[in-house]
Amino acid sequence: MRISRRYKFRRPINVQRRYRINQFIKAPEVRLIDDSGQNLGVVPTSRALQLAREQEMDLIEVSPLAVPPVAKILNYSKLKYQEEKERKKEKARQKKIEVKGIRLSLRISKHDIDTRINQAEKFLSEGNKVQIELILKGREKQHRNVAINIINDFIKSVDEKLPIKVEQTIKIQGGRISTTLTKK
Repeated sequence: MRISRRYKFRRPINVQRRYRINQFIKAPEVRLIDDSGQNLGVVPTSRALQLAREQEMDLIEVSPLAVPPVAKILNYSKLKYQEEKERKKEKARQKKIEVKGIRLSLRISKHDIDTRINQAEKFLSEGNKVQIELILKGREKQHRNVAINIINDFIKSVDEKLPIKVEQTIKIQGGRISTTLTKK
């Protein structure tokens, strides 16, 4: 069996912001802001480091592209903790939309269609997309027009209960007929 080494060098994307702190700040002068948010003006980096050490805090370069760079006197571990908290809040606020699938057939009964309509209504009310597909097997492939009518009737039935929008029109790929719906 062949061993694949193709993905060996792929690194995970890290969106953490990197700060230069204390002695790693390379600029000769910085615009200094203290822990209370007061601007202390342009100060040599060595003096800013000395002020930070006196307060038992860190000197953090928050805006390296400014001329001169902006540095704050803060507790670095607290800053990292606050950013991690913000990142978690952002992640919680994101809404993940899933595509839920509903499969119909050419010989589906009325009761089964009603069940699938209720499922589609439930998925759409949760904010997900619904992909409807109908797979034709063997001799059923001759009756594509019947399958398209079944899908159109299904869409009309769902639209009566809940206003929907057809995101992807009916697409025929070999023996598979599919479409995607979303809530208006």
